[in-house]
Amino acid sequence: EKGESPLEAALKGSKQIGFTIISLTISLVAVLIPLLFMGDVVGRLFREFAVTLAVAILISGVVSLTLTPMMCARLLKHTPEHAQGRFYRASGRIFDRVIARYGRMLEWVLGHQALTLLVALATLALTVVLYFVVPKGFFPLQDTGAILGITEAEQSVSFRAMAERQEEIARVVLKDPAVESLSSFIGVDGVNATLNSGRMLINLKPLALRSERAVDIIRRLQPELAGVAGVTLYMQPVQDLSIEDRISRNQYQFTLESPDSEALAAWVPRLLQRLRQAPELTDVASDWQDRGLQAYVDIDRDSAGRLGITPAAVSTALYNAFGQRLISTIFTQSSQYRVVLEVLPEFRRGPEALKDIYVASSSGQQVPISSVARISVGSAPLAINHVGQFPAATVSFNLAPRASLGDAVKAVEAAERDIGLPLAIQTNFQGAAASFRESLDDTLLLVLAAVVAMYIVLGVLYESFIHPVTILSTLPTATVGALAALLLAGSQLDIIAVIGIILLIGIVKKNAIMMIDFALDAERNEGLSPRDAIFQACLLRFRPILMTTMAALLGALPLMLGTGVGSELRHPMGLTIVGGLIVSQVLTLFTTPVIYLGFDRLARRFGTAQRAAAERPA
Repeated sequence: EKGESPLEAALKGSKQIGFTIISLTISLVAVLIPLLFMGDVVGRLFREFAVTLAVAILISGVVSLTLTPMMCARLLKHTPEHAQGRFYRASGRIFDRVIARYGRMLEWVLGHQALTLLVALATLALTVVLYFVVPKGFFPLQDTGAILGITEAEQSVSFRAMAERQEEIARVVLKDPAVESLSSFIGVDGVNATLNSGRMLINLKPLALRSERAVDIIRRLQPELAGVAGVTLYMQPVQDLSIEDRISRNQYQFTLESPDSEALAAWVPRLLQRLRQAPELTDVASDWQDRGLQAYVDIDRDSAGRLGITPAAVSTALYNAFGQRLISTIFTQSSQYRVVLEVLPEFRRGPEALKDIYVASSSGQQVPISSVARISVGSAPLAINHVGQFPAATVSFNLAPRASLGDAVKAVEAAERDIGLPLAIQTNFQGAAASFRESLDDTLLLVLAAVVAMYIVLGVLYESFIHPVTILSTLPTATVGALAALLLAGSQLDIIAVIGIILLIGIVKKNAIMMIDFALDAERNEGLSPRDAIFQACLLRFRPILMTTMAALLGALPLMLGTGVGSELRHPMGLTIVGGLIVSQVLTLFTTPVIYLGFDRLARRFGTAQRAAAERPA
């Protein structure tokens, strides 16, 4: 546009922007360095993300310094104004008006620097306030089109009764218009430890054919399922990204451990009762089951001895009636059939059936078991779970509507204090809840480490302690926008949102780098004053700043607005990037020049004081 050849213009542009590209590239990689040293599950999640992004940034930096200038020199051609299209001229006039308007506003801001600095300090304070106000979470709850259901009946239920109740639950679920199919399982296996529990995998219709999300469907089903007597169905959406090491009734769990199982039996019901009163929790349940029925056969050894009946004979008779006694195998040409001995179903309906069992004496006479034994019924645990070597109970819960995992963790801790849980019982969160507690401190350390790493790298590049602070002053404005966007959208500050904030830290500082690079160059080579240099830098770099911000913002919009299956996992990242870019773009265009001038005055005063001290005679 100024009459130079494409090659000369490309070389001149590369010379002007080269150090800026190097600063942006190295500082972006510096932001990602702390992610490589994170531990636990969060560290494994961040590590691949950091390596992939760092390699992409380095390759992009090399391309920007080599291939892009070459393509500009070969492909870009200047179009005279009379040959430009109507849209080109109109858009140019709009940009010129916007830049002129921005220049007038910047003049006013530079004339009221104290007020602008107060706005910057207020932004920093607001960042701290919003961090404590925004609800905390771990992973967003996704709608993957499937719901996992765990059924639980009374502890004394029989297999036949459990099957009937499971079928009734299935009929109610299948009536829902959003449900396409389901799979149902009962019986003791590797997942179901007891007979009174079952599993369901509920498949929902495609998202395009239903208007409700999985969480809304669960809430709609719960009142209808409450009408099914004798059984409860606990439901949770199936997640693509999960770190749980066990299948439980609800989404989040914590365990109670104690060497004394009687203490667990006494305190687990009290804790459950208190947790069910907490408004942050719903569907509170436990796997502690000590109310099962057990029949005891006490042999009268004197009577049995007179009749010639041994305890082994009693055991054999009971196993023949209720066990899996294999008495024969029938072989055919193509298969074989095992013959199992058992009593008829009508003789297996309760402990009363034991009175009809006969035991063979030593003389071969059949004697009723009631003649040589006393039959009693008592309670017994269905199963005793362990963590390590100690008995343990797992309490699981879901989050109430609009409640966060952070609120739920605080509610559980408050419930433990309220009931006075003894020290003999140790509580530990499991899975996502445990990782969430560990990630609270790690998240702050991660952001601080990223800022410190970036400050060190920028300090080395600019050979200054002050200019990196000016560049980093853009971060509070971005963080305010990110946290405010999460708060307005009703979302949580979770791991995905933290990834978005880390990306945001790397993106927003490019505004300050572009301004400060040009201002420093203008001061050194053109002899401009700091005020004139930063003013000219803001006007000349306004268009590239706006273009890069819009490119990043438009790239994040699909993450924020996506509605496909599993899109909930990407929403927090889109919200933080879009909100942070909008707020930082508006504020940093005015606060960065003022902060630059403020630190410049501070540096000049400090330098003058040092020179005066050096020239003072000893």
